[in-house]
Amino acid sequence: MTASMPHVMNTYGRLPVALSHGQGCRVWDTTGKRYLDGLGGIAVNTLGHAHPRLVPALQAQIARMIHCSNYYESPLQEQLAAQLCALSGLSSAFFCNSGLEANEAALKIARKYGHDRGIARPEVVVFEKAFHGRSIATLSATGNPKVQAGFEPLVEGFVRVPLNDIQAMREVAATRPDVVAVFLETIQGEGGIHAARADYLRAVRALCDERGWLLMLDEVQCGIGRTGKWFAHQWAGILPDVMPLAKGLGSGVPVGAVVVGERAKDVLGPGNHGTTFGGNPLAMRAGIETLAIMEADGLLDNAATVGARLKAGLERELGGLPGVVEVRGAGLMIGVELDRPCGVLLTRALEAGLLLSVTADKVIRLVPPLILTADEADEIVALLCPLVKAFLAEPAA
Repeated sequence: MTASMPHVMNTYGRLPVALSHGQGCRVWDTTGKRYLDGLGGIAVNTLGHAHPRLVPALQAQIARMIHCSNYYESPLQEQLAAQLCALSGLSSAFFCNSGLEANEAALKIARKYGHDRGIARPEVVVFEKAFHGRSIATLSATGNPKVQAGFEPLVEGFVRVPLNDIQAMREVAATRPDVVAVFLETIQGEGGIHAARADYLRAVRALCDERGWLLMLDEVQCGIGRTGKWFAHQWAGILPDVMPLAKGLGSGVPVGAVVVGERAKDVLGPGNHGTTFGGNPLAMRAGIETLAIMEADGLLDNAATVGARLKAGLERELGGLPGVVEVRGAGLMIGVELDRPCGVLLTRALEAGLLLSVTADKVIRLVPPLILTADEADEIVALLCPLVKAFLAEPAA
């Protein structure tokens, strides 16, 4: 518990401010202080805050219907599913409420796919530094011992390999006959903004085709336009069999989805999976409007061009400095890795009027709304870089 929130379980290391409201890429706390939002609710607020077209659409939907059971047909689910299939080249979608739920559904698809092929104990290839969620199954797939500690025994059936090492994957193929799927983030977010290389993704896709495995790409954080394409794997020119989505899909309204291709679309049937809240009319309206506004306003191009400007500015100011390991990322998903833990920069950035996060202990993560302007990107550079330089000038702890 905290002094200001005594009835809320103490599951977060919260900063001592409460955000009150926002407009565009700006937010204000309850004292009236203004911040530039370089975090976007952790890659969630695609359209920023109080978007002038999203807000009235959601207000109209709330006045019409917020929730109904999946006992009944849902035209809004079909509309959003059709949009996602058109954008991805895949076949059908299941709707849920979060990235964790989308990843759980993907793992169930993999296991059922294996059982349907006569494999009694199916295995899924997962990756070092991966993060897929905090349920028992998804934290078992996650490659972070800190997340797993205290929740053993973990779920069995995962084979872990390093990212971008195709030989390790081929060794798994040669020695593990019960593997049925490969499950990876196209860009690891919580793990420190590590991207799967395009040539690696193409090689994994070929290996999955050769072995009859499912390729399951977790695009929960890097999807929905964040890298400058609708989905980050599209830079490699491949199609997954299973693609979990969430975060930016509803611009802040909780919505998750699993979009699947031909190999996986008939794996689950009635009774195999379900959800009470998933696919509710409010969430579906949020997803439909988010995609429509993104397309109308050219936000994929904006993510690419403004993201390139932001990355270039960070590289100009920080690249080559002692203590800066690398500036990396794609579009508006950028990480600045330092050579030492830098969690203190969360508070220092907040004091300077900038929201960001630190992940994997040493990586400053920037995942702002996709409406970020060039001037706002320059402002992030101007606010952040002096803080990083001052921090690196201090004696290492």
